[in-house]
Amino acid sequence: MKQLYTKWGTELDPGCILPEYPRPLMVRDSYINLNGYWDYAFTKEFRVPENYDGKILVPFSPESVLSGVSRQLQPDEYLWYRRTFSLPGRGERRADRRLLLHFGAVDQACVIYVNGQKVARHTGGYLPFAADITEAVKDGENELLAAVKDLSDTSYHARGKQKLKRGGMFYTAQSGIWQTVWMEEVPENYIRSVEAVPDLDKGTIRVCVYAGQEKAGETQTVEISVKSPGIYDEAFHMPERQKREGTEEEILCTGEGRTGAWIEISLPEIKLWNCKEPWLYYFDVKAGKDAVKSYFAMRKFSVEKDEKGIPRICLNGKPQFQNGVLDQGYWPDGLYTAPSDEAFIFDIREMKKTGFNMVRKHLKLEPQRWYYHCDRMGMVVWQDMVNGGGTYKPWFVTYLGTVLSWRHIRVRDSHARLFARTDARGKQEFVREMKETIRLLKAHPSICTWVIFNEGWGQFQAEELTRIAKECDPDRLIDQASGWFDQGGGDFNSAHNYFFKLGARTEKKRAYVLSEIGGYTFREKGHCACEDLYGYGAHESKDSLNLAYGKLMEKAEALIPEGLCATVYTQWSDVEEEVNGVYTYDRECRKIWEDAIQRYRKKLSKPYLLS
Repeated sequence: MKQLYTKWGTELDPGCILPEYPRPLMVRDSYINLNGYWDYAFTKEFRVPENYDGKILVPFSPESVLSGVSRQLQPDEYLWYRRTFSLPGRGERRADRRLLLHFGAVDQACVIYVNGQKVARHTGGYLPFAADITEAVKDGENELLAAVKDLSDTSYHARGKQKLKRGGMFYTAQSGIWQTVWMEEVPENYIRSVEAVPDLDKGTIRVCVYAGQEKAGETQTVEISVKSPGIYDEAFHMPERQKREGTEEEILCTGEGRTGAWIEISLPEIKLWNCKEPWLYYFDVKAGKDAVKSYFAMRKFSVEKDEKGIPRICLNGKPQFQNGVLDQGYWPDGLYTAPSDEAFIFDIREMKKTGFNMVRKHLKLEPQRWYYHCDRMGMVVWQDMVNGGGTYKPWFVTYLGTVLSWRHIRVRDSHARLFARTDARGKQEFVREMKETIRLLKAHPSICTWVIFNEGWGQFQAEELTRIAKECDPDRLIDQASGWFDQGGGDFNSAHNYFFKLGARTEKKRAYVLSEIGGYTFREKGHCACEDLYGYGAHESKDSLNLAYGKLMEKAEALIPEGLCATVYTQWSDVEEEVNGVYTYDRECRKIWEDAIQRYRKKLSKPYLLS
């Protein structure tokens, strides 16, 4: 495989790796970034190595070239990380302060030690975790050690598109630390999380602040100050910047209450979030000795019937045709990890230039900064749950699934072996991680839809999981089974169509969406990672590719009056063997022109919103 680089990877400064605050929804003043060079070693036994193999650049996985390692962790190995850090003497630190250590994501399972003391153990390669390391640190130099185990696709754990033997629609497996590692100092009784839920009908925002160290029956006074809404289209890094330079922050309204209880605040000024004007409200929260900054938006996603009785996806009560693109979230030099914040911004901005107002984040979770940029730039998000389970049976979940979907034949998802879900522990883990994913991301205004299963990969009890997801977040839409093996629930009748004539199958309650279409391939010479190619509908020139794309989207738009509510084009960028991207894998060449749709667009009889 040829090694490609993005411009951000080429310009990477090892002394300043992803320095931006990693949690935009809850910002504190204290922040210590631990990205950079760590020692690393591969071992066959779970034993702290006496010697290390070299330096690894965290948070890039060892399989990526930017890590400096380019070595795959095998299921029978352990990967060890080591670094040191220093803090002011304990006598200089107040006794009522705690030190929290955060990991954005470690794939798959890990144990964390500080000065030889175990401080955390975590399983789940896509979700963050934290540890209170106050009692483990000491004056002067401290040792931080992480031991990682990754079974990849040999077990039932969540893995997305990773595969030890990559090829086709599956990509290079990776492991270890792949999101920012950081620390922060907090009061003894600190703010653990902040939840904000908008109510457009009442013109209010409901906020609940949860504290981390409260004893049973104890609560603290909470003070909330909401700032005037703004549009933040600049590529700034720190969400504390509420306004452009030269302007003053204005307090719009305030509210008070107690931790653990909902505080309802009436907003005298309502600015609705949409794709053209993504208004955000920043607010300050004080509880006891702790203070954080957060934000929310006034918006509502729903499925409502139009004047013909056809269910439509609506944003703020108005039909919105969601013209989406599938995004795998891979980078040739960083693999799962984007080389910089600017790389995120580039992708989202270019998506909007291409005419997309929605992105389906496919079988992967991103660092929270990616969702933050979607929030402030006005990009709707469909978020997939990360798939897991046993070894998939392509003859069933791919080939037969395609035919059954085309013939409208429904298959129940109770056949555990066919769906590769025979392990009860794997099912429990999926449910637990689905709940945690929703809890982690549901405060982001841009997220419209939770996609629970994709093409039957590890699918089980979709109806029950739809109910659980709705309990966790009643304000989002649910795509229960994207592609095929639909069980009749959720908010969408969700189809994938790469081979057959496009059509619209309307229902009484659910909106009809084409959640994957296209996948047209074109090899851009000098910008392909592999000799083998994968995709649907090969093209020998950009002109041919763009003509096909324009005609496809024209056909899709003609179905809007018949009930089509959304499309998702496959895909945003090439990934390894897949060369069906709007952009090449290295983001150097745009293969589909910005105006490709407009060139072949017919005038619609009804102007459905694209904003």
